[in-house]
Amino acid sequence: MSINKYCLPILLFICFIAQAQEKDITSSLYETYSKYKEPSLDKRRIKHHEIQALIAKYQINPDFTVKKVGRSIEGRSLNLISVGSGKTDVFLWSQMHGDEPTATQAIFDIFNFLDSDDFMEEKQAILGNLTLHFLPMLNPDGAERFQRRNLLGIDINRDALRLQSPEGQTLKKVRDSLEADFGFNLHDQSRYYNAERTEKPATVSYLAPAYNYEKEINEVRGDAMKIIVFMNNIIQKYAPGQVGRYNDDFEPRAFGDNIQKWGTSTILIESGGYANDIEKQEIRKLNYVSILSAIYTIANGSYKNIALEDYEKIPENDRKMFDLKIENATYALMGKDYVLDLGINHLEVDKEGNNDFWYSSRILDQGDLSTYYGYETFDATGFKLLQGRVYPELVNSVKDLETLNMDSLLKSGYTYIRVKNIPSELLESPYPIHIISEKYEIPNFHLEVGINPTFLLERNGTFEYAVINGFLINVRTGKGGSGNAMIYRR
Repeated sequence: MSINKYCLPILLFICFIAQAQEKDITSSLYETYSKYKEPSLDKRRIKHHEIQALIAKYQINPDFTVKKVGRSIEGRSLNLISVGSGKTDVFLWSQMHGDEPTATQAIFDIFNFLDSDDFMEEKQAILGNLTLHFLPMLNPDGAERFQRRNLLGIDINRDALRLQSPEGQTLKKVRDSLEADFGFNLHDQSRYYNAERTEKPATVSYLAPAYNYEKEINEVRGDAMKIIVFMNNIIQKYAPGQVGRYNDDFEPRAFGDNIQKWGTSTILIESGGYANDIEKQEIRKLNYVSILSAIYTIANGSYKNIALEDYEKIPENDRKMFDLKIENATYALMGKDYVLDLGINHLEVDKEGNNDFWYSSRILDQGDLSTYYGYETFDATGFKLLQGRVYPELVNSVKDLETLNMDSLLKSGYTYIRVKNIPSELLESPYPIHIISEKYEIPNFHLEVGINPTFLLERNGTFEYAVINGFLINVRTGKGGSGNAMIYRR
């Protein structure tokens, strides 16, 4: 009894010191991030060849070990980069889905951090207690096309049983060879997820996957849950309320569920949406900070004292976000006025080569959307939705549009301009007005799910706002409309 009496305060003190140290390293990692951010990877659509020079740098670095562990269907190399000498193995893999690159970028930021002369005390604790193994860009063929699936057309994350894909075979082989203690399964999710019953986007979502249908919690899964609670507390500091938790129904084909079952404490991390962060660079930073901090807590073992029940307190993921939500707009149909909400998303269309994109927006839903949220929300109470008109003069070329005042055209109710000569290679309008060919006929205005959202918002006889290709523009100030308009040919 006397032992417990004197040991408990000591244990609590040790816990307090460990938590304070982690808080300090987290703040320092966030504040110094720009020093370690890999500058060559500044866009989402990164390709396999772009990371090869970065990997080669670590092949000649004596502190790192680089090993080719497999190839994709098209023959692109899959490399495992390892660092550290500790007995605890931590395995991190990214971009199992080719269009989910945020964590791949963060991994190379982490390499820059580990290869620096800074944070030596913390890095000694990490690399002395752990051996870190990274497999960046597991699906390089998908990354080449910026698509989810591999060249075989399958979702690698549903190939843990059949192991038909060489990429899935490599993942299984590496996991088994390491018998990793911890695994980080790094993904991106849609930016349209939100934290349940809130207007906050799920900037980061987590899951400690179940290993059976009963969703039992053993020590392996419990440790993953504790790490997630730790990471959630970090994200809350920088993106408060913007964390979600995935449903943990068991999926027997999924790698995360099986790797959990095979004895590796598996943490799924999904990078979602963040306001004004289309290229997900702020979320990349949050990945960097939270993953490194999690690795540090694994190294010092302080995660063991985290309460399991805190995992269930993280709000579940929901999918109720729009890029633009318009509320309470008046829409006339067959001589009667109706009040509608509109949910609009800015859908990306890849350009040739899959290195860039343009927007082709759509109305995703309409009606009562009071339980939905928007990255941008506009209360259109008192505004009527009206169709825009075609500018009456035929313009000879796209270049000639430079002579026109687009703000004045929008104020006058024009949302389309006819152009005689439209270059065939031009995919989108560089102006906040749609470009149409000589013979293109504007369809009658009828709001419905699936159409391109283009209309005017009129109040008291004045056009005050325009929605062009789903982007809201204040026609009085010219503000808004940061995306492209469309080109319609015939």
